[in-house]
Amino acid sequence: MNFRLLLVEDDRTLRTALCDAFSGEGYEVRAAADGHEARAILRSERFDLCVFDVMLPGPSGLELLRELRQRDADTPALLLTARGSEGDKVLGLELGADDYVTKPFSLRELLARCKAMLRRRARDERAAEQQFAIGESMVDLAAFTITKKDRAEALSPKEAAMLALLRREHGRAVSRARFLAEVWGGDQFVGDRTIDTHMLNLRAKVEADPKAPVHLLTVHGVGYRLVCDA
Repeated sequence: MNFRLLLVEDDRTLRTALCDAFSGEGYEVRAAADGHEARAILRSERFDLCVFDVMLPGPSGLELLRELRQRDADTPALLLTARGSEGDKVLGLELGADDYVTKPFSLRELLARCKAMLRRRARDERAAEQQFAIGESMVDLAAFTITKKDRAEALSPKEAAMLALLRREHGRAVSRARFLAEVWGGDQFVGDRTIDTHMLNLRAKVEADPKAPVHLLTVHGVGYRLVCDA
């Protein structure tokens, strides 16, 4: 996976060295030299990991972290702090930092900590793809079950694959041709009617009123789309 990383560091020499190190690990790095530049970037772009130096011209790393957490609770953030600044470390963790490294630091340690945070993020994202709510129903694709009002029903492998595809494209229409290609492997003996029958079965398991669906919606002439929160 090609992770995107934001590095905010005002020391030019250190910033260049860290950019080279992160790029060498295969990360796509976006660098900022001060808090104002970083704030503008954060408002328009998303990242898999943010590395903030605490002491910056303009908004500090702590201010940037606070603003990030107000709109994004999930993106991992690591703080670079000066040795002995215990207050910054504590405040940073309280504001939502996932980790911190004290200057001067070992490059190998910094890279190892960043890798660990990215592994946790990837693991959490995989789990979120496998377990998610559709209205009052809880889907567990790994267990092939859907639970509604404390009653669990089994999902067939095809039903689970259809839900997985709809989940990845949440809110967007998935065509019948794409269901045929990705769920049925292009089986020439499977047609639109098979897909529609499976969708009727899914609606019976998901919807409060399968005849008036609010989550598994028909896109006429195309296919279906998923709306988890109607």
